[in-house]
Amino acid sequence: MAEKTRYTDEELSEFKQIILEKLDKAKKDYELLKSAITQSESNDTQDTSPTFKVLEEGAATLSKEESGKLAQRQLKFIQHLQAALVRIENKTYGVCRETGKLISKERLRAVPHATLSIDAKQKQK
Repeated sequence: MAEKTRYTDEELSEFKQIILEKLDKAKKDYELLKSAITQSESNDTQDTSPTFKVLEEGAATLSKEESGKLAQRQLKFIQHLQAALVRIENKTYGVCRETGKLISKERLRAVPHATLSIDAKQKQK
């Protein structure tokens, strides 16, 4: 029996559903992070005594920086998921870019935007 070189349309449809669900959640999380960065109506240092003002301003800046980094990561994750959807449309989804073999279904269910099989990923380390 010949080795499978790509997933069937039914299998691709299953992966597409997984990706769309993750993409929807990722976009919602990204919007939350963005609003945390730009939120101006929160309890800011305007309503605190001068003693705590400096500490609160520093904490707010740190929090915004952390939220910014998380937002960047989330945006990158969204882009990876969108690229996976393109690969599904091209019917190249699930093919390892190093070995050319199919990535296991278990790996794709866990990491739906994966482009490397576990073997190829371990060789990178």
